[in-house]
Amino acid sequence: MSRVPVVVAAFVVSLVLVSSATAQPKDIVDTAVAAGSFKTLAKLLTDADLVTIMKSPGPFTVFAPTDEAFAKVPKETLDALAKDKAKLQAVLKYHVLTSKWTSDDLKLVKSTGTAEGRSVAFGATGGTITVNGAKVIKTNVDCTNGMIHVIDAVLIPK
Repeated sequence: MSRVPVVVAAFVVSLVLVSSATAQPKDIVDTAVAAGSFKTLAKLLTDADLVTIMKSPGPFTVFAPTDEAFAKVPKETLDALAKDKAKLQAVLKYHVLTSKWTSDDLKLVKSTGTAEGRSVAFGATGGTITVNGAKVIKTNVDCTNGMIHVIDAVLIPK
């Protein structure tokens, strides 16, 4: 009797165990960094000293602008935020809800308060959800400490 099938089976089982161990869910920050399209957001969270908070148990819901969304913001606005940590924190917290909301939850409400203190407004038409007019381009990115919804614009409180 050949031992090759036993060795092959053991190898396959070890690969499955290793791949499932490496595919562990991540928190909001690690998920955003791993995606590769949130470099600006990750840098700003670091600059604003908010990484530790966003890695805490939460739960949070984050409306995460892509790097392309940040590229639409005038350079003067980003430069001003970089010089004023309190304003930068306010803008970033305006993208955060202090509970976990799925896209189905967002479709049921007109508005809710953010971690910054002001409210954001939601719209739902067909399959499209908006938050303060920004289109949600990817929903329900589940994380260990909450949920990410990817948006196509930066939310700036008035």
